[in-house]
Amino acid sequence: MNDSDRTLTVGATAELVGVSVRTLHHYDEIGLVTPGDRTSAGYRVYDAAAVERLHRVLTYRELGFALEEIGRLLDDPDVDAMAHLRRQHGLLTARIDRLRQMATAVEKMMEAKQMGIQLTPEEQREIFGDDWPGEEYAAEAQERWGDTGAWAQSQSRTAKFTKADWQRIKAETDALEADFAAALSDGAPADGARAGELAERHRAQIGQFYDCSHQMQTCLAEMYLADERFRAHYDDVAPGLARYVHDAIVANARPHL
Repeated sequence: MNDSDRTLTVGATAELVGVSVRTLHHYDEIGLVTPGDRTSAGYRVYDAAAVERLHRVLTYRELGFALEEIGRLLDDPDVDAMAHLRRQHGLLTARIDRLRQMATAVEKMMEAKQMGIQLTPEEQREIFGDDWPGEEYAAEAQERWGDTGAWAQSQSRTAKFTKADWQRIKAETDALEADFAAALSDGAPADGARAGELAERHRAQIGQFYDCSHQMQTCLAEMYLADERFRAHYDDVAPGLARYVHDAIVANARPHL
């Protein structure tokens, strides 16, 4: 913004908010976000109020609202700016919660089932929640690990699993994560006996799907830190848990490598 008139050119505004100049022109043409003024040469310039309205438009767009509906919302004389912010905050929070639940379901399957699901879509939703991505996840997993021996083992073993087996596995996974979180909270050292026992429980649990050596388990542990989805899943259970699980597995495996 220029210090004198506190306005932005259309190009600077587009760069600031992350949209194209063409998008700003379109918003102007339909009366959704109009420039605060024009220069003597006829170029659009945006003042602080216009930029603030543009941010509100883009937030509603991110939430899936149509442009026409956004215009009605923003121009409602009974709704002030603070009310819009509260509405948008609530909608964004709800969306974040849904995405986090989906990520949690994916992480549980990546760790505990190793992509070998044989349940029907209805059974998957019943056990892992309504947001479980199902076939899309299975396709991603096969593309990534389909040529490995672990994948073949997992496919063979999980083909024999029943619905009750999957329910038991989910309960065991939840219990193991809770026990890891309790050890972290209690200050149990990651290289101590308690954490080592949990690391062995983790390896045994993975071993239900494919033969999991200590070396392979440490590879999984590295993924828990490197993959943001894993890290977020564990850290949602307890802050710092991803690092603690990683360190416990690495320390327990060290004498066997």
